[in-house]
This record gives sequence, C-alpha cells and structure tokens, in this order.
Amino acid sequence: MATQEPSPPSSMESNKPGFPKKILANKLEDKHLCNCCHNLLRRPFQAQCGHRFCSYCFNMTVRDGPQKCNACIKEDIFEEPTSILKQGCAFPDNAARREVENLSAVCINEGCTWKGNIKEYELSHEEKCEYTIIPCPSCKERIRFNEQERHNERECPERTLNCKYCKEPFHFKNIKAHDEICPKYPMICEGCAKKKIPREKVRVSQLSTTSIGPPVQGATSSSSSSGLPGPPTPALPLPPPPAPVPTLTVSTSFTPLPSSVGAALELQLHSEKTKVAELGRRCTDLEVKVGTFENVVCVLNREVERFTTTMEAGNRQHRLDQDKIEALNNKVRQLERTVGLKDLTVAEMEGRLREMSATTFDGVFVWRISDFTKKRQDAIAGRAPAMFSPAFYTSKYGYKMCLRIYLNGDGTGRGSHLSLFFVVMRGLSDALLKWPFNQKVTLMLLDQSSREHIIDAFRPDITSSSFQRPVSEMNIASGCPLFCPLSKLDAKNSYIRDDIIFIKAIVDLTGL
Repeated sequence: MATQEPSPPSSMESNKPGFPKKILANKLEDKHLCNCCHNLLRRPFQAQCGHRFCSYCFNMTVRDGPQKCNACIKEDIFEEPTSILKQGCAFPDNAARREVENLSAVCINEGCTWKGNIKEYELSHEEKCEYTIIPCPSCKERIRFNEQERHNERECPERTLNCKYCKEPFHFKNIKAHDEICPKYPMICEGCAKKKIPREKVRVSQLSTTSIGPPVQGATSSSSSSGLPGPPTPALPLPPPPAPVPTLTVSTSFTPLPSSVGAALELQLHSEKTKVAELGRRCTDLEVKVGTFENVVCVLNREVERFTTTMEAGNRQHRLDQDKIEALNNKVRQLERTVGLKDLTVAEMEGRLREMSATTFDGVFVWRISDFTKKRQDAIAGRAPAMFSPAFYTSKYGYKMCLRIYLNGDGTGRGSHLSLFFVVMRGLSDALLKWPFNQKVTLMLLDQSSREHIIDAFRPDITSSSFQRPVSEMNIASGCPLFCPLSKLDAKNSYIRDDIIFIKAIVDLTGL
C-alpha cells in the first residue's frame, strides 16, 4: 500500500494572486477564498491538510522550503506532517476551479459596466478594461487606460515636443527655458526695428545697422551713449541752392491735317465703332447665357438641398437601425450566455443522474470502464493520467467512497503497472460515523471468463490522513500502485473484452 502525492502541473500555475472579492456579483462563500491571500481562488490547489490556496500563493509560500499551514494553526487542527506545506504535496483542485470560474462577476473599475463570469473576466476583460487606472510611465500620474494616448500627447508635463523654430526636442515643462536660448526664436531688432528675426541673426543686424547707416547731425556717437569720450562730430556742409526752373511755352496754334489723313482717321473710327457694336452683341448674348446658367444653378441648388434633406433623413434612419441592430445583438449575446449556462446546468445534472444511477449503498461497487484502449493511450500521453469512479456508500447514511485508477501507473508503478487507489470522500452523514475509517477494503480486476480475478486487499492505516474525517471534498487516495502488471493486460487475456474492463471494490461492513 502506498500514499499518492500528486504534484501541481505547470499548466495550472499562475503569476497572480487571487481575484479581488469586489468582483463577485453574488454572496461570498468562505470555501471560495484562498487561505493565504484571502481573495477568490485563482488556479486553486489543495494541500494534503485539505486547505485550498491559489497556485501563485502556494508557490510563494513554499519557495523557501516547507512551511506550517497557518489555516491549520488558526483552526487549531495543526498536525504533522499533514499540516506542513511543501512542494509536491498539493494537487490542482479542478472541481473548485470550475466552481469559482462559473461565479457571476462584475468589473470593479469605476465607470465600467462589464458583467459575466470569473472565467470570462480573466480571459477577456481583466487585462483589457479601458477603465483600468494605470500610472503614466513618465510623470507617474494615475490615469485611465483609455486616456493614455490623450495624456501622452496633450497633458503629460514630461512629454517631449519639437521646437517649431529650431526643430530641437525638449520637455514640455522646459518650454520657457528653451525659448530663452533657442537660436531660431523670432525677436525684434533694436537697431532696425525689424520683427521676427531669429535670435542668432539679431546681433548681426544690429552691427550692420550701426556701421552702414548715415550719421545724423547733432546725434552722439555710440561711444558717447556708453559714457566714454570720443572725437567731435564734424559739421555737415549745407546743400547748394536749387537751380532755376525753366519756363515751358505752349503754342495754341495748329496746322490743319491733310484730307488723306482725315479719311484714314474716319475709316479707322468706323472700324472701331463696328468692333464696339460686335462686342455689345456678344455681351448681350453672354448676359442671356448667364441668365440661363443662373436658372440652371438655382434648379440644381434646389435639387441639392432636397437630396441633402433626404440624405440626412436616411442617415438618421440608418443610425436608428444601427442602434436597433446593436440592441438586438446585445440581446442575442445575452440569450446565448443564458443558453450556455443552461447547457452547463443540464450537463451537470445529467452527470449527477449518471452518478446516482451507478451509486450503491452496500459497500460493493463494480466499475465498468469502456473504451479502455483509447483511455489508456490518453494516460500514456499524459492527457488524462487518472480517472475517478462514481461515488458509492457502505449504507444510505454511511461512508462515502470512490476509486481512482491510473491506466499507465502512478508513482513506483508508472509505465509498468496499472495503479488502483481507494479514496474516502466527504459525505453528508460524516458527523454520525466513527473515525478514522477502519474497514477492510478489497480491490479486484475481474476476469470475464475463467474467474481468475486479480485481487488485493488491505486494512487502513488509522494514523494516515487518508482515513481521517475529510475536511475537503476527498482525502488523499491510498491503495496499490503495483496493482496489476501492464504486461499481463497486453498479453492474451480475458480481463479485457470488447475494449471493456471491470473493477470491483468490496468494503467489509463488519462492526458497522
């Protein structure tokens, strides 16, 4: 007889502690809480003492070596070695995980209206909620996730800008300091009063104004303005007096033009009048055409206005239709979620009915395992190394038990033997029963023809935690890791018929 010690697979591990209790939409139950972080269980593991922990919390607790279970100490049930937490002495509690993941949840971020279950929250919402408060990487101000882009572009005092004058980058908070030293910053030249001259050219402009500009009589030199003595400014010579303006004499007499010139002028005048008349006709034609075009434009404007009105009405109707479609889509999604939950409930009820139909109350249980070849291949590949049988009882109000089988072996029998274990489960009548469990257990692989059954029997070790009163759904399994050599099943035999095997368990009811 050996005690099974399953290890947590890496696929069950998580790098986060439990879910915050505030996400729970319904009443909180203590069985859903981690005994370390006291939040809702995330990837729950069950220690051999029966207490549950988040995968992350358990690994953090035992990373420095074995630790005492604080929950056992608090409940005054501490017992070595059962209450010692260490690597390899906890197993994934898939039943608790499914139970927690199906709980209704809401988003705890202010302003977010998301609703669903905890599994959907973890997979599709927890890391993507637009209302999550995060610190800005630059200024450390706490902002919403969906405001990050606007904050980085417009509000963050640590954001980087490019100067519109010199194109050099600088922090927004240093904008005034940069304007004081920017070589391209526009300024007003004090010498020539020109505006928008880059800082780097202002001094050059002032120097050129001082050296090139003509001196003004009575003005002081630059050295005088600075308070230093300088040479006297020489007086400018007076301009010469203006020269006399000549008088223009216009004669009023004229000589008559020759007749040939007059005829030419008349002919030219007639030609010009003809051109003017032609231009007048053209202007009249153009005015008529312009009037026609104006009428056409008025008609087109009225058509455009009518079309615009129709299009706006169509857009409004389209928006209303889109809103209706979105509402219907939301309703369909809600109905799909409801149907999914109903399907889960129906599947769970069907499973319970199958278990109830297979349940016995006399301590004798026959477990029929079909599709043996496929299930054994799944065990070899590691997809489903172990299987649990339906529960059975010693009486209607007696001990609750089940079997656990490893079709490719477990522990010392892995790869060479079929391993079979006996599990004591938590029942509704445990308070009325005698503990520890001390009834003889006989396990059998049934021969379907010659009756040469493979049999192993044991009496429980009453000091083992496997046979104490359960504090969780089931105790750690105990039984026979070397129950049956796999070579015996691979050879020609009558234990497998039609790809089916039968496992039988008999619990001695003496003394009950």
